Amino acid sequence: MPTIRLATAADLPALHELVETTFLAAFGPLNTPANMKKYRAEYLTLPRVSRELAHPESRFFLVEIAGQLVGYLKLNQGAAQAEQLLDNALEIERIYVRPAWQGQQIGQLLCDFALATARSEGCRWVWLGVWEENRRAIRFYERNGFQIFSHHFFWLGDDRQKDYLLKREL
Repeated sequence: MPTIRLATAADLPALHELVETTFLAAFGPLNTPANMKKYRAEYLTLPRVSRELAHPESRFFLVEIAGQLVGYLKLNQGAAQAEQLLDNALEIERIYVRPAWQGQQIGQLLCDFALATARSEGCRWVWLGVWEENRRAIRFYERNGFQIFSHHFFWLGDDRQKDYLLKREL
């Protein structure tokens, strides 16, 4: 049975490995090796993940099954959010699940956990960004009551990519 727990500094090496491998698995096949290499060198490093973990307005939650880390969730509030478009909001920056565990409701578990966290903290909105080419994720979030309300651009290496911003009112 999956358990969700808050990541701590002691989890940093395992969290870094999870962040890196799940991102590369999700987007490596859809982008050029050069752009993935550049992104990896800037955003998927141990020092970068360490700074994100230490940010007072960001939280990582880990999903474990039988002692194995199978996925994670990153939530941001306040100044840690990528955009400041909604008042009293919680950002789901990332939900990632190892490929071997996809299709087993881990992503849904994390989405439900994020929504419950936002409710318990009195947030009015939950929002997130999804690459316009990630149709599977867009459908997933729409099934969970999110609606596209804006967009922003995201640089993956030298490739300027459009992210849809989706929100859900609680």
